[in-house]
Amino acid sequence: MSYLDYVNTPADIKKMSVKELEGLSAEVRAAILKRDSLIGGHVGPNLGFVEATLALHYVFDSPKDKIVFDVSHQCYPHKIITGRKNGFLEPEDYVKITGYTAPQESAHDHFIVGHTSTSVSLASGLAKARDLKKEKHNVIAVIGDGSLSGGEALEGLDFAGSELNSNFIVVVNDNQMSIAENHGGLYQNLELLRQTNGKAELNLFKALGFDYVYVNDGNDIAALIKAFESVKDTNKPVVVHLNTEKGKGYTLAEKNKEPWHWHLPFDIQSGELKNSFAGETYNSLTNAFLLDKLKKGENVVVMTAGTPGLFGFTPEVRQQFGAHFVDVGIAEEHAVAMASALAKEGCRPVFSVHSSFIQRTYDQLSQDLALNKNPAVILVHLGGLSGADATHLGNFDMAMMTSIPNLVLLAPTNKDEYLNMLDWAMSQKKAPVVIRVPSGLPEAGKSSAFEPYKSEIIEKGNEVAILALGNFMKLGFAVAAALKEKGISPTLINPKFYHTLDEALLEELKDEHKLVITLEDGVLSGGFDEKVARFFGTSNVKVLTYGGKKEFTDREALESIYQRNRLTAPLIVEDAMAVL
Repeated sequence: MSYLDYVNTPADIKKMSVKELEGLSAEVRAAILKRDSLIGGHVGPNLGFVEATLALHYVFDSPKDKIVFDVSHQCYPHKIITGRKNGFLEPEDYVKITGYTAPQESAHDHFIVGHTSTSVSLASGLAKARDLKKEKHNVIAVIGDGSLSGGEALEGLDFAGSELNSNFIVVVNDNQMSIAENHGGLYQNLELLRQTNGKAELNLFKALGFDYVYVNDGNDIAALIKAFESVKDTNKPVVVHLNTEKGKGYTLAEKNKEPWHWHLPFDIQSGELKNSFAGETYNSLTNAFLLDKLKKGENVVVMTAGTPGLFGFTPEVRQQFGAHFVDVGIAEEHAVAMASALAKEGCRPVFSVHSSFIQRTYDQLSQDLALNKNPAVILVHLGGLSGADATHLGNFDMAMMTSIPNLVLLAPTNKDEYLNMLDWAMSQKKAPVVIRVPSGLPEAGKSSAFEPYKSEIIEKGNEVAILALGNFMKLGFAVAAALKEKGISPTLINPKFYHTLDEALLEELKDEHKLVITLEDGVLSGGFDEKVARFFGTSNVKVLTYGGKKEFTDREALESIYQRNRLTAPLIVEDAMAVL
């Protein structure tokens, strides 16, 4: 029998001795490592926070005492001991749980969280509500993996430390890393606190109004229990600062922290990917293009917000860019504003960002960038309908940004078109440009120079026109082929941009076309489709629009999403024939 056999709720670990908890820690690590090796997931953050999680649940009384995890990178141990261990022990159950906290799974989870820097703000709301209702319980915010650099985290700390004046506990999981290395002055203070065993006079948390407790060995269960017991039922805000080992218990993750933050399925013994790929990607393509620009003397500034690995900015690539590579930490808002100013001063900033994370920057895109018309370039990756977790969907970037004036929004369909658009975006000086990087592996296409604000007719026909935007050009070809089988020769158009319309081309369609079909890889509400529908609204041309519903999907198979939204050639043709 193993220790995990006896653990189904947090109450079960309260009966254990410290030695038994240490044994349980090893089993929890093994379960996390096995699951990650088979389906991928966050490795280093979870392995490093096992003892802290057990100590939290040993001391506090979840779910009455509320534990809020920031970004959820370290929530796997918490899930294992709150009734979801089969999601880590039984391969057939792996996909039944999400990789992030999820209230629908357990009363021990209070929010669906997959974005960074949110825990302190969320927990401060729980604490304020508790106080207003005159209830008595602990509220604990867990934060780490670079989340402190996010603006919301600093706003939350600034408020909670001085305004709550009641029970509020912030557990800072300091593993000396963000997703990659830390960036920003506040991490220098964390380093000083580690070096002085928490005794340095310069203390960010005390300056913000918190009491402060330091645990030098954040993987020592006995020390952790003692620290948490000292702050349990406190009547004022306090920070418990833990010095932990990211990747603890797995040598490869301890020695190579950055690549083991999150990992695709791997062999546990060797660490090698189970399905490796060594060919060209849009990351490698982009980095080679930008390095060439830099070598030719252009003042390129490559930017990321705490996620360099996501875009192929390995330590070796970062070294090649030197001072022209900027990682602002987890601070997308700052990145957009800084890029605007860099562009104003004649630099050529290129900011690579996940579609899901660009959502944090709406105000900066609008006010700091677009209003000032500074020609920064933003590359949006992983945009489109997907089977991802609800917290990491790429559905919403296009609809969000089309509402902002002065932004040029481009959707290339292939490798050559992408490079031509990127070259044009970096050479022009009139407007900020957002390029939605195509999904999948690079495929060659026509290499003609990009002509701004002009859509392209791929095939000339009549009766039906198909406008296939970006990723959905393949679907456009499939729909065109299916229509031909019905005796209809459609016009197939590559719009190329989606912030406005090529009205001259659309006007020409009115003469010989009865139906226009729009295809876009994102939500329809507020998207490109609505612009097209409005344009043809007073004409005799009918419009069918295809994309995603305005919804949060959660790990739903992409094929299922396409079927529900009638995003297949047979279903689209069926609709078209009904209209005709």
